[in-house]
Amino acid sequence: MNEVFKKRQLSFLLKLGLLSIILFGVHVYLYHSFSQKPLFFPIWQVYCFHFCTVLLIFSVINYKYANGTTMIFNHFMVGTLLKMILSFLFLLPFLLSDFEFKKPDVINFFIPYFVFLVFEVYSVNFFLNKPQ
Repeated sequence: MNEVFKKRQLSFLLKLGLLSIILFGVHVYLYHSFSQKPLFFPIWQVYCFHFCTVLLIFSVINYKYANGTTMIFNHFMVGTLLKMILSFLFLLPFLLSDFEFKKPDVINFFIPYFVFLVFEVYSVNFFLNKPQ
């Protein structure tokens, strides 16, 4: 494997891990401080899902870029579409359930979703701004 690929991958993994741990800690603290309603999905499952999808998309883009592909935007858009489909599949049991308190789960999923999406776009921006 390319040494530059490994360096970028490790750097991204550390940043993503740090973001996930900090955001998870703040999220759990705020949720338990201000809400007592039960959740359909535990918060840790939501963060594992977001961590894995963002890592997968960045890894594919980083791999393609390391192997000489310069049309990264297409890979990013396909990855983002795949992430949306996976998000729907992740939420499908919740959406089909008779769970009483749906609003907290929706908020607990989509706020981290958008934070991770911003981080992902910021990280992939390096590949998108490179001259072709």
